[in-house]
Amino acid sequence: MAHKSARMTSAQRRAQLIEVGRSLFADKGFEAVSVEEIATAAQVSKPIVYEHFGGKEGLYAVIVDREMQALTNALISTLDDPDDHPLHILEKAALALLTYIEENSEGFRVLVRDSPSTDPTGSFSSLLGDVSTRVEDLLSATFKRHKIPVKGAPYYAQMLVGMTVFTGQYWADRQRVSKEQLAAYVVNLAWNGLSRMDAKPELRYESAAAKNRIRKEAERAAREAEKAAGKAATPASAAADGIAEAETGTGADTGTDATDEVNGADETSETDETAA
Repeated sequence: MAHKSARMTSAQRRAQLIEVGRSLFADKGFEAVSVEEIATAAQVSKPIVYEHFGGKEGLYAVIVDREMQALTNALISTLDDPDDHPLHILEKAALALLTYIEENSEGFRVLVRDSPSTDPTGSFSSLLGDVSTRVEDLLSATFKRHKIPVKGAPYYAQMLVGMTVFTGQYWADRQRVSKEQLAAYVVNLAWNGLSRMDAKPELRYESAAAKNRIRKEAERAAREAEKAAGKAATPASAAADGIAEAETGTGADTGTDATDEVNGADETSETDETAA
């Protein structure tokens, strides 16, 4: 972004360099931007940059500080009222972040891009840590009222903040829905999960206890199937035996009758011969 180097006051020049630096850092990241590039974009000499900020590190620090302050004010103010309904707090916080992203897209990209580690207390992660602490306090109070163990509050707080921030990053480059609609998406997922929380959650399929339970259920089902198959086989076997016995009995009776007929015929023949 090129800016005409008109005669400016010191304050105006400083503001101009901040604007130029913010745009460059947002597009390229801290490491890829040089003092020469900043001076060229502002149409000033390099000594002017050093005069106002001492180098690109100083300029970057000022930009980050300003953006951090703006975002902190936007987010923390939504978490200040512990008596507010949790759903209302969640809606306000989601909208506050998305409004900041919408109105300060370059500043937000500066915060979430690579940054020097010379001042970790002023980093974006430290801001998220502060916000997460506020959210943790609110969740702890809510958990106590609903008899939910508070030991999970820090983790749930990180999940909520992380989900919202990463969704905001994605939306910053793809604003295909309004911030109100996106906030509604975030709140829908977060609130419906929070409002139906188990006091003692566990994995239903992948925990050791779950796998042991599934194994026992499978073994029990196999035993029941084997038992059922055995019961089905018993009547069939009995029926087969009955058929075999019936067939054997019929054959024996037929043979006896035939023998009797032969004997009868022989006796008749002998009687006839005697009579003759």
